[in-house]
Amino acid sequence: MSILIKGGRIITAADDYAGDIYVEGERISLIGESLDLQAERVIDAAGKYVLPGCVDPHTHLDMPFGGTTTIDDVESGQTAAAFGGTTCHVDFIIQPHGSTFADAIDDWRSKANGKQVIDMGYHMAVTDLREGGTLEELASLPDQGITSYKLFMAYKGALMVDDETLFKTMEVAAETGALVMVHAENGDAIDVLVKKALAEGHTEPHWHALTRPPETEGEATNRAIQLARVAGAPLYVVHVSCKESVEPIQIAREKGWDVWGETCTQYFFVDYTFLERPNFEGAKYVYTPPPRAKENQDVLWNAVRTDTLSAISTDHCAFLWDGQKTMGRDDFSKIPNGGPGLENRLQMIHEFGARAGRISLNRMVELLATNPAKLFGLYPRKGTIAVGSDADIVVFDPEKKVTISAKTQHSKTDYNLYEGTEVTGTPEVVLLRGQILVEGDELVAEPGVGQFVRRAKFGEELRPAAIAAA
Repeated sequence: MSILIKGGRIITAADDYAGDIYVEGERISLIGESLDLQAERVIDAAGKYVLPGCVDPHTHLDMPFGGTTTIDDVESGQTAAAFGGTTCHVDFIIQPHGSTFADAIDDWRSKANGKQVIDMGYHMAVTDLREGGTLEELASLPDQGITSYKLFMAYKGALMVDDETLFKTMEVAAETGALVMVHAENGDAIDVLVKKALAEGHTEPHWHALTRPPETEGEATNRAIQLARVAGAPLYVVHVSCKESVEPIQIAREKGWDVWGETCTQYFFVDYTFLERPNFEGAKYVYTPPPRAKENQDVLWNAVRTDTLSAISTDHCAFLWDGQKTMGRDDFSKIPNGGPGLENRLQMIHEFGARAGRISLNRMVELLATNPAKLFGLYPRKGTIAVGSDADIVVFDPEKKVTISAKTQHSKTDYNLYEGTEVTGTPEVVLLRGQILVEGDELVAEPGVGQFVRRAKFGEELRPAAIAAA
């Protein structure tokens, strides 16, 4: 299908100009002023922003965790993403203990078959190099288009790895062109604190945060940075929540080390006091790392403005409040860790970042699309508006007012972290590889239109042949 998007304000990480975009098939064919071309569909973008489709590098769909499974499967989670202007995401394959990486990949791919609404890639979460996957098998993953390894330094007894596994994985990454991702918290110390709190009768949701103090995040972040430096591996620290972890990342980046960090939308808006809400409502905000003291929000805004932190993800890991979170009503350690957010990232960062003057529109695009695409081997196919790039495009109405609510969201969860927040600006039309995906309040495309993306190795660019149907 040919599409002509006319008269919009085209905003990328580097540019901001008025122009037209001509789309043929799956890619952007021409960009110019007052293009006089025949097209099967013309979209009037006058008064609108035209943005590259956002890329979310951190999601958990249909993931078993904490005795249950996240409520959003691939179809519902990606539908929420599409309405929020996200056209590609990278989800986590969690290697079960005793499982090979190949078996884990097959399991996750089967969950997505026929359900994909947007494009997606995978990270591999390494949990077992003794009785499951081998270093040799791990080294083969980048050639399969899975070019990032995730390691949990927390969740002792479940997902947590020891420093030997962490370091060996870093060495493999250095050799194979993969990016190492870490969930940076000191799981051993947290385990001691959790057991002590429960022994003393502390069971309420806010103890989730009190047993995971910011120092445990800062220590693990610094440890991962130093180990990655020794291994010669590039490092990406996920969901940074506080100054204790921002500071070691800042020091490493000032030294020119290959270290990057992300934060998540919720850390700008939800603080520790939300966990203290009565009637177990605080459980809605139990995710890891936990909501921090409010003063950390200014630290994070400054960090994304100055490129100490280079991406904003959602860590979308949605559970029902009533029926899943309530598993921990009498024991905070049994509350499934995770929160929703795939649909509202662009709305919230546009409203409180760009409109509020904390970051520029160009920086917003960089944080939500371009940097994630570059860091995770999707650029320039994804993350920008350029001739030859995939026609993943968001026509964004910067003046339309929307009140965020669980009643109107597309996630299956029964609450929204930003319930009742009014924002000005929302996606109006969303294209995926030249196909209209969302128009107004309607999902136009059928599930199955999304594809698996074979990502390029770290530091390399994604070539046209690197995408295949799931």
